[in-house]
Amino acid sequence: MKQLFLMLATAAVVHAADCEALKNLTLKAVTITAAEAVPAGPFTPPDKSKIGNMPPFCRVAATSKPSADSDIQFEVWMPAEGWNGKFQGVGNGGYAGSISYGAMATAVRAGYATASTDTGHKAAGGGAGWALGHPEKTADFGHRAIHEMTVHGKALLAAYYGSPAKRAYFSSCSNGGRQALMEAQRYPADYDGIVAGAPANYWTRLMVNGVNLSRETAASESGYIPAAKLPAIQAAALAACDAGDGARDGVIGDPERCRLDLSRLQCKGAENDECLTPGQVKELQVLYGGTKTSKGKVVSPGYTMGGEAESGGWGPWITGAAREKSLMFMFGTEFFKNMVYSDKAWDYRKFDVDRDWKAAEAKAGPLVNADNPNLKAFHARGGKLILYHGWSDAAIPGQMAITYFESVQKKMGAKKTSEFVRLFMVPGMQHCGAGSGANSFGQGGTGKGDPKNNVAAALEHWVEQGVAPEEIIAMRTAGGKVEKTRPLCAHPKVAKYKGAGDVNDAANWACTAPGK
Repeated sequence: MKQLFLMLATAAVVHAADCEALKNLTLKAVTITAAEAVPAGPFTPPDKSKIGNMPPFCRVAATSKPSADSDIQFEVWMPAEGWNGKFQGVGNGGYAGSISYGAMATAVRAGYATASTDTGHKAAGGGAGWALGHPEKTADFGHRAIHEMTVHGKALLAAYYGSPAKRAYFSSCSNGGRQALMEAQRYPADYDGIVAGAPANYWTRLMVNGVNLSRETAASESGYIPAAKLPAIQAAALAACDAGDGARDGVIGDPERCRLDLSRLQCKGAENDECLTPGQVKELQVLYGGTKTSKGKVVSPGYTMGGEAESGGWGPWITGAAREKSLMFMFGTEFFKNMVYSDKAWDYRKFDVDRDWKAAEAKAGPLVNADNPNLKAFHARGGKLILYHGWSDAAIPGQMAITYFESVQKKMGAKKTSEFVRLFMVPGMQHCGAGSGANSFGQGGTGKGDPKNNVAAALEHWVEQGVAPEEIIAMRTAGGKVEKTRPLCAHPKVAKYKGAGDVNDAANWACTAPGK
């Protein structure tokens, strides 16, 4: 026993020395600013957040400058013991601007080497002022930074462990979902498996939609729908469509088939929170109907019915606390001011869908859109891709994920697409999580779990064992207890209640063809 203790202690010392030596590693256009062995226990990263219960790991901080105007900060964390041989890339939400230390900690605790980047700028997740006059920084944010982080992260772990990672995975949501698809499209050799959650991959279309809705709702009082009216809207949607999947459980299982006569919501007498003015009814039609050009071409699909009043729903994203206070207003106007027109004084009230969508596509589209359906190279090397999207997402319309999935099918053929891509739509889930539906299935975590109920584990099982996921069991918890479970079905199948048993038990549901 004493000899074993001495061997382990010696190994730990050697590993610590190896970590510190990484500061002398030469990587193209990269400056390594820190390489330190971090002992087990609590750890405080540069953002001053408190991270507890960490195993010992090697932390490397570095800066990549692929262009003269680039300043991509990234970190790589590697378990000092118990490495599972895998690399986990970590993405960013919003406009990024910071390293995702919490997600890195989760990965290291699970035995993964991991990396994260600020994508080339320091800023709060909602601001894009850093992009004004800096197209190279927009390129870093759009696609280059994650690739730089990945390539150099793999090189660092190979130097540290003496061998490359056996597998590399990426899992993220929202802008991170866009980053995920960008990796599959532009840099297919980076990852063996990718999870893209609620991907903002049609970035220019999404921003056009945000500004168009802002112009409709925020420019005047007549079309603005206050948050106080959202419960009445959601109640009407549930009354019309809740039972469409065979069970009345407060969740619209197949919202694509939901039909609601919005005129029934119009006030018959004095206005109150239970009804809408004519202007508000018109705006609600726009919210559900989406944004179109003057010739009727769909720029962005509309939002689906069923989760309007929930926490994290339309309140923060669409209506906001007041006019011009919604998240979509902020994201959209920041995009056009800084990435399209380079004009801080740009006025959204003068927005024109035809003109401004064309400008956005020309100026920023090539840098930020991850809409290429040609995944031939990713497929050829054995890559696997899982998409998921909440049907009640108030940030990114769920139909956008279906649009991309179907574009891949059209480009590569349905049979070939089925060999490496799966899409799971999540009834009742808001943006990346939360909502009234079964909304937890391992998203945002690692593959250390059961493939039956963990999307990251399902991905790894597919990559490493060749077993494609056809359904994943999601759950909703409250107060630490499981409140409901439900199968998420590989699109286009949907979950239908069997007609008997507890509606909150996934065992009483089955994945069936839509409309059956």
